Amino acid sequence: MMMLNFGLLFLIPLVFMNYWWLIVFFLMIIFFINMFFFSFSNFFVFFSYSFGVDIISLSFILLTIWITLLMIISSYKIKLLNNYKVEFIMVCLFLCLSLVLAFSTSNLFMFYLFFETSLIPTLFLIFGWGYQPERLGAGFYLLFYTMFASLPLLLCIFYLYNNNFSLFYFLMNGFVNYNFYIYLGMIMAFLIKMPLVFFHFWLPKAHVEAPISGSMILAAILLKLGGYGLIRVMYFMYNYSYVYNYIYIVLSLYGTFVIGIICLVQVDMKSLIAYSSVSHMGLVICGIFTLNYWGVCGSLVLMIAHGLCSSGLFCLANINYERVSSRSLYISKGMITFMPTMSFFWFLLSANNMACPPSLNLLGEIILINSVLSWSSLTMMFLFMMSFLSCCYSIYLYSISQHGFIFGGMSNNSSGNVREFLLLLFHWIPLNFIILKTDIFLLLF
Repeated sequence: MMMLNFGLLFLIPLVFMNYWWLIVFFLMIIFFINMFFFSFSNFFVFFSYSFGVDIISLSFILLTIWITLLMIISSYKIKLLNNYKVEFIMVCLFLCLSLVLAFSTSNLFMFYLFFETSLIPTLFLIFGWGYQPERLGAGFYLLFYTMFASLPLLLCIFYLYNNNFSLFYFLMNGFVNYNFYIYLGMIMAFLIKMPLVFFHFWLPKAHVEAPISGSMILAAILLKLGGYGLIRVMYFMYNYSYVYNYIYIVLSLYGTFVIGIICLVQVDMKSLIAYSSVSHMGLVICGIFTLNYWGVCGSLVLMIAHGLCSSGLFCLANINYERVSSRSLYISKGMITFMPTMSFFWFLLSANNMACPPSLNLLGEIILINSVLSWSSLTMMFLFMMSFLSCCYSIYLYSISQHGFIFGGMSNNSSGNVREFLLLLFHWIPLNFIILKTDIFLLLF
């Protein structure tokens, strides 16, 4: 594990030498070395100083490194305009490092520490490279929603240590003297991060005001921190989980339905994609809280799939924004005549967003629907409406942006450049080809 962490640390000198593409290249090398070096096992391996990886950790670590290099590729305009490019790469690398440390630690307090640390570079991205003055309000929303539930989590971690004398995931005892408030404190910070419906108001604001890199890392990784934390906590909080989890499952099922309808009335591209994230994460919450094997497997698969798909859609929205200078669906119409090749990618990623084969989203949704239906067959109606509305808003996003009368004030007449096509291919290829090797995700226990 130290090899990976020091590999990321030693990229920092390259930042000051203005080697933009070299950093991307080295991140890609680090990604492939770690993918082939570490083994996808269902127990912690390569263990040192409380840092190690199992299949869940390793999946998210690889996703973090991959999305970080795509963030840097997508933000090339910062290099062209010389918009504090050294500081930007530094923030990206520190964010990547804090997320890798959060996913690789096996200690609950260390996880909390890096969980909160990742908030600071994210705020710097939104405050420093966001678009509108409203980014300050969006950043404070993100900060205070997260901090609101984080202090109870810290107090609960101290309580657990006082009773259990250990904070390692695999040494936590499920029969320690817990109570309902400990259970609530342990899961609430992660539910707000996911986010759970009615605690999701920070997410669309943060996405709309963040730069493309901020939106990508928010959608792809930071939401998954909540899911990862829930999976770890459910290992030892099962006494109360059996009794109270139905509240969050019912709330999430209702939320996926309501958010699906809200998506259909959005006029801002980024806002629509952000709300669709809330809907997908609602299904992940249901899967984790059913406390069965299929639920954990399906949640892991869908979180990885959503990370790639949602990040790709945000990239497409940004490519449109750079041409049209607006994210409004009223103005971004008729793009199929203006950027026909990019329209093809809009189609592919919109299809993946609605879980078309052979995407990873389809596998994740099938497993999660099995998991939730095995918990209660009464959930069928909500799951049906969620899948149907997912198709509706994906088709709505594609058709309203690609068809119709074209806006006359375009700032560029190109259909896209090599960098943008590579960026979209790097999202689409893993999203549709990992399904050939999904048995590794089904060997969790």
